[in-house]
Amino acid sequence: MDASPSENAPKPSLKKLGGAFVGLMQGHLELIGIELQEEKSRTFQLFIFSGLSLFFGLLVTIGISAAILIGFWDSYRLAAIIGLCVVYGLGLIICVLRAVRLAEMASVPFQATVEELARNRERLLP
Repeated sequence: MDASPSENAPKPSLKKLGGAFVGLMQGHLELIGIELQEEKSRTFQLFIFSGLSLFFGLLVTIGISAAILIGFWDSYRLAAIIGLCVVYGLGLIICVLRAVRLAEMASVPFQATVEELARNRERLLP
C-alpha cells in the first residue's frame, strides 16, 4: 500500500482558487487606488506651485526689466532692449529643453502595481 505523494496531496478546490484570485485582485486594486490618489495629490501641488512660481517670476522679471530700461533709457535704450530679449530667449530655450528632458525621464505610473503583478506571476507560474 505504497501511495505516491501526488495522490495524497490535497487538491485545491475551485472555491479556494477563486478566493485566492479575488484576494490577489483586491490587493492590486487597493494598491492602484492608493497610487492614483498619491499621483493626483502630487500633480495638483505641482500645478499650484508651478503657477505661483511663474506668476512671481514674471513680476520679478518685469521689475528688473523696467529698472534696466530706465537706467539705460537716455544712452543705450535699443541695446538694453535687445540685450534683455536675448537673455529672455536663451532662458526660454534652456527651460524648454530641460522640460522636454524631464518629460522623457518621467517614471512609469503605477510602477509598484506592475512590480507586484510580476512577482505574483512568478509565484503562480512554474
